[in-house]
Amino acid sequence: MAKTKTKVVEEPQVVVKEPQVVKQPKVEVKKTSTPKWEIKDRVYKLKGKSKPVVYIMRSRGLFHFDEEKGYEREMKYCRNQKTVFIDEMKGPQRLGHIIFRDGFMAVPKNEVTLQKLLSLYHPDRNSLFYEQDHEKEAASELDILNLEIEALQAAASMEVDQMEAILRTEIGSKVTEMKSKELKRDLLIFAKKNPSLFLELTNDENIEVRNMGIRAVEHGIIKLAQDQRTFHWGSNDRKIMTVPFDENPYSALAAFFKTDDGIEIYQTVEKRLK
Repeated sequence: MAKTKTKVVEEPQVVVKEPQVVKQPKVEVKKTSTPKWEIKDRVYKLKGKSKPVVYIMRSRGLFHFDEEKGYEREMKYCRNQKTVFIDEMKGPQRLGHIIFRDGFMAVPKNEVTLQKLLSLYHPDRNSLFYEQDHEKEAASELDILNLEIEALQAAASMEVDQMEAILRTEIGSKVTEMKSKELKRDLLIFAKKNPSLFLELTNDENIEVRNMGIRAVEHGIIKLAQDQRTFHWGSNDRKIMTVPFDENPYSALAAFFKTDDGIEIYQTVEKRLK
């Protein structure tokens, strides 16, 4: 009897692919850190020129809007509490007084509750009083001194015509009677007294042109009508320009001198003044 061969049929292999994992980029969460409270002695000053011998600042019936909690919280200063917020106070509440003497109040570093009330929460801070900061005051004074030096250096190297133009804004037509040394002296005084305004005028490109127009009127080369609405030639009364409504006449004249129609008139005036 012959043997029959059995045929083995191989089953196809199924390859299962693992799903690819897409790596998500890491998102860095920035932590907002509240500024650390510095433990130190603090001094508070009343604002304004008048400094009463005794001034009692209100210490109760105060309110502060808490942005984190989303509502307004009532405050008062109690000497036996560790907080100024009434909803956080525990036990008896012994009201304290906030007293400025001769415009000052020194609060030692161990009275943190009072310091925080005055420096962070009191509704009158920066309006009736402020915390003294020696570093900021020194920086502010240094800025003023540097500005003063810059103004004095600019004044010292200034030509006579420019000195006259700047001083005219302060003392008017009196500058025409002053000698060069008088101009220099008064210019340096002005630069020291008000350096910010002085530098602003120095950088004003219209000030010399404006001064030229004023000098032209003083010498009768140009006439300004009594109603200060029109400029005319002094020689023949021919109209030069009309001043726009609610504008300074000499500022308007300076602007006109820079136009195509006004440049020739400016050159004529400049020649006549020399």
